[in-house]
Amino acid sequence: MAGALKNVTDADFEEVVLKSDKPVLVDFWAAWCGPCRQIAPSLEAIANEQDDVEIVKLNIDENPATAAKYGVMSIPTLNVYQGGEVVKTIVGAKPKAAILRDLDPFIGAPKA
Repeated sequence: MAGALKNVTDADFEEVVLKSDKPVLVDFWAAWCGPCRQIAPSLEAIANEQDDVEIVKLNIDENPATAAKYGVMSIPTLNVYQGGEVVKTIVGAKPKAAILRDLDPFIGAPKA
């Protein structure tokens, strides 16, 4: 189901992200992060356009354990998880087209 971005926490990260049967892009972000707010509309749009990848957000201030486990040092960091593993890491704010290019191996055509 494409649609609004879901928030994940340290508590449900494994269930929602690592056990997902499709690729999951996790946006590691914080409320005080300007570039994080900058890319949010692009991620929302991609979530609405794509069924092949799930997009979730993890607030690093509220969920430091998961961010630390995956070595997230700067935000925004976008990790793509597939089969419980990180298969792609995107660091920094990028335009929607660049994010889509990075996701290309994991997604098919946009839905009509």
